[in-house]
This record gives sequence, C-alpha cells and structure tokens, in this order.
Amino acid sequence: METQTGFAEAGKPSLSAVVIPLMKGVLYQEDDPGLWDQLLKQSALVREYVAVLGLDLQVDETEGYAFLRSLPDSEDGEKALPRLVVRRPLSYPVSLVLALLREKLLEFDANGGTGATRLILSRDEVADMIRVFLPEGSNEAKLVDQVDVLLNKVADLGFVRRLRGQPQSVEVRRILKAFVDAQWLDEFDRRLAEYREHVLPGEESNG
Repeated sequence: METQTGFAEAGKPSLSAVVIPLMKGVLYQEDDPGLWDQLLKQSALVREYVAVLGLDLQVDETEGYAFLRSLPDSEDGEKALPRLVVRRPLSYPVSLVLALLREKLLEFDANGGTGATRLILSRDEVADMIRVFLPEGSNEAKLVDQVDVLLNKVADLGFVRRLRGQPQSVEVRRILKAFVDAQWLDEFDRRLAEYREHVLPGEESNG
C-alpha cells in the first residue's frame, strides 16, 4: 500500500535511499546508475522533501550529476534557516585553478569533434596553465608541489578526481560547470587580472 507521502512504497526503495547520498555530496550517474534512476523517478518528491530543509535539488540529466544547493535567502523578512550546505570561501590559488579548469573544459567541449567525453589533464599540464601567472624565475620544484596541493584541495571540493593507476592525472568533473557559471565566466578576464597580482603562497587553505 502506498503511503500518502510516497516516501516508502511497498517493494520500492525509500526516499531516504536517495536523499542521504545527496546530503553527503554530489551524486553521479556513472558512479551508481541504479541510484541515479531512483533519483530521476522520485525527483519531485526529493525536491519537495529537501525544500523543507532549505535546500534545492539541482539535476543535470545531460551531464549526469545531481546535488543539493541552499535556497536563496527570503526577501520577505522571514528568518533564514541555518545552512546545511556550508559556503566555503576560496583562496586566490584555488579560485585560479577552478577558473582555468572551467576555461579548459569550455575549450574541450567546443572542440568536441574528437569524440572524447572526459577531460583528463596531467599535473604538468595544470602546472603549465598556472605558470603564466607566476613571476619569472619561480622555483619549478616548488610549483610542482603547489600544484599537487591545489589539485588535492580541488578534488576535496569534488571538481576533479584522481585517476586509478594514474596518480599524476586528474579528470575534470563536469559539475564544475554548475558552480563556475556563465556569469562567473563573464568576469573571467577581470578575475585573472586580479590573480596576476597575487603570487601563489607556499601554504594555502580554504579559509
């Protein structure tokens, strides 16, 4: 018998089986096709449920990912709910890497005639992208160490992932497009002008 909420239909997975993974992070179709199908079938219920928690369900069926984002603050004076999805300020180095990766993904998609669907970059390629923003004569060994640290932080944020058996390569995850959006890219030149004024520090944190 179906419940009034539809959260636990007989013989079907409960809504919590979809919501809990989303609360933990991004849900990718390629990582769990079965769970992805459940999400698509129950998307209306999931969206209704998480809205009570001050969250909105974002689904990109074309790219194959879904995540939860905090609803915008109310403009009618209503007290905002505490945020379940914490906003983390990003340092200049991390923001620079995200901007460069997003630009690289844009170029990759524009030149999609090769048939490749995954953007794979080596550590050296990422270092080359960053090198132009460093003062001449920068320590090369130090740069490589910094790139590894930055890529680890970007991986922690979920925007790249290390490849099994290829520790010096990363896959740029397409969810980056949802966070570094068109408006952000419109300001890309201005941001890069600001980044050029900052030297990558030896130690970096998300703030």
